[in-house]
Amino acid sequence: MTADPSPRWPQRLSVLGQRLLPHHTVAALMYRLARSEWPPIKRALVGGFRRFFDIDLSEAQNPDPTAYPSFNAFFTRALRPEARPLRPDAALLCPADGRLSQQGPITDGRLYQAKGHDFSLAELLGSDEPLATEFTGGSFATIYLSPRDYHRVHMPLAGTLRVMNHVPGRLFSVNDASTRLIPRLFARNERVISVFDTAIGPLAVILVGAFFVGSIETVWAGQVTPTARHRVGHRDYRETRPPVRLARGAEMGRFNMGSTVILLLPAGAVRWVEGLAPGMVLRMGQPLGRLATPDETA
Repeated sequence: MTADPSPRWPQRLSVLGQRLLPHHTVAALMYRLARSEWPPIKRALVGGFRRFFDIDLSEAQNPDPTAYPSFNAFFTRALRPEARPLRPDAALLCPADGRLSQQGPITDGRLYQAKGHDFSLAELLGSDEPLATEFTGGSFATIYLSPRDYHRVHMPLAGTLRVMNHVPGRLFSVNDASTRLIPRLFARNERVISVFDTAIGPLAVILVGAFFVGSIETVWAGQVTPTARHRVGHRDYRETRPPVRLARGAEMGRFNMGSTVILLLPAGAVRWVEGLAPGMVLRMGQPLGRLATPDETA
């Protein structure tokens, strides 16, 4: 079922409040609270979160909520390997648990956000015009991770890391109301862009920060945001030895609160699974599409 396209006044007021708040100050406070190992704070955060979001720990690698040293450790908990089986090799895998926000073609260099809103591919990629041309005429999928979802992000395909770029920005919420009311939301929020060379060409996996999400990590660089002293910026990994190669389904990064993953694919690379629609619940490892054959990409 798709979300109600008409935001109500409480949603409009919530978005207005976000515009007035100091996003990074709020995120810094949450960062400290989430990593506190003081038992009263940890117990209160973990217990309250479990009750409010009705968290199911049966799939967790460690199902004991008291075993985690901090709320953030609980929030980013690993799952049992068998909890998310990988689908057949011919499939593009869903990179995360979440809900499909939008999916479709990149048209005239723009991505659809919500009714009445789209945004520039080049702006999303940190104004990297040469990189944007690699995805011209391609396709995208936007996946929203709610606070109750599993928050590790995995590789849709096997790939070798080419570049990573940290683009500073705002930390607006990325929920339905915000996507319908905030123009160019994903191109305005802070984000970490990772580009991989794969069997189908370039693949971009973009981790978009959000309200309370002041920390994004990758498995090769560790914590990318927030930066302690030096902004990570743009890093070229093509000369890295050994290269950063990640297998299909391998963990590539994680959020430390709920947010959004955007996949970018080159023209003709993938045929989407039939029936994909905004609002669909997704699980990491399920197929989003099949890889196009040479005849289809010709």
